[in-house]
Amino acid sequence: MAKVILLLIDAVGFDAAVSCMGTLEGYVEAGLARRWKMRTELPSLSAPLYETIHTGTPPVVHGIRSNDYVPLSKGPHVFGAARAAGKTTGAVAHYFFSELYNRAPYDARRDMEVDDDSLNIQHGRFYSEVRYTKANLHLPSEFDLFTQVTVMIDRHAPDYILLHAFAPDAVGHIYGGDSAEYRHEIWAVDNALAETLPIWREAGYRVLLTSDHGMTSDGRHGGTSDVERFVPFYDVGNPMGGADDQVVSQLCVAPTSLALMGVRPPREMTASPLASA
Repeated sequence: MAKVILLLIDAVGFDAAVSCMGTLEGYVEAGLARRWKMRTELPSLSAPLYETIHTGTPPVVHGIRSNDYVPLSKGPHVFGAARAAGKTTGAVAHYFFSELYNRAPYDARRDMEVDDDSLNIQHGRFYSEVRYTKANLHLPSEFDLFTQVTVMIDRHAPDYILLHAFAPDAVGHIYGGDSAEYRHEIWAVDNALAETLPIWREAGYRVLLTSDHGMTSDGRHGGTSDVERFVPFYDVGNPMGGADDQVVSQLCVAPTSLALMGVRPPREMTASPLASA
C-alpha cells in the first residue's frame, strides 16, 4: 500500500514524452520506473479525459463530452473512492478539476485555495489560464506547481495528490506539436521533476505520470490520429522497471491509482490495474 502522486501533464503525446523527458527515461533505463504506451478515449479533449482518468469510464458513459460545459462529476471517481476508504486527497491543478470534483461553477474567491475535509479534493490549489496568444502567454511555472505539491506533502501528506501541468497544451496550441517551443515545455516539466521526484519518493509516494491527449503539428487535438491518442504512462517505483511493449487503455489509470493505495476500485471501473503496491 502506497501514497500516490498522479502527474497529469496536459497534451503530451507518447513520442514527445520519450524524446524529451530524459529524467523519466533515465528511471526507466535504470529499472526504477516502468513505462507503457497508453491509448486515450475519445474525443481527445481535456475535460472529457480528465473525467475518464478519474472515473475509469469513457466519455460516452460518464457524459462529459466537451470543454464547453464542465459540471460536477456524477462519479464514482478516484477522489471520492479514496475519501470513502479513509484516505486524504489533494490537487494542484487547473480549475476544471475543482468544478468536476468539488463545486461547480468555480468561484475563485471561494475555491482557489481550500483545506476542507468535507470536499472530495480536501486540499486544493487551483489556477486558471489567461487567454493565451503569442504576445500574451501567462501560465503557472512548472517550478511553482511542483513546489506547491512538495509544500502540500510537508503540511498535509495526502494519500492521493493530483498535479496537473497545463503549459504544454497552451504552447502546443500556439506553436504546434512539432515545434521547438512545445518540446521545450515538455522538457521543462521533466526538468522540474528531476529535482522533486527524489523528495516525493523519499516521502513514500509512488509517482505516476500520464497525459490526457497529444497534440498535432497544426496545434489541435480532439480527433483520432495516433499523435492525438497515444500518450505515455510512467510508474516510478514499480518493482518491474523498463519499457512494457503492450498498448494499454486509459481506463486503467483510475483503478491503478486506487489499487496502489490499497483501495478497491468501484465496480464501474472495469479495467484491470496496471500495477500493485
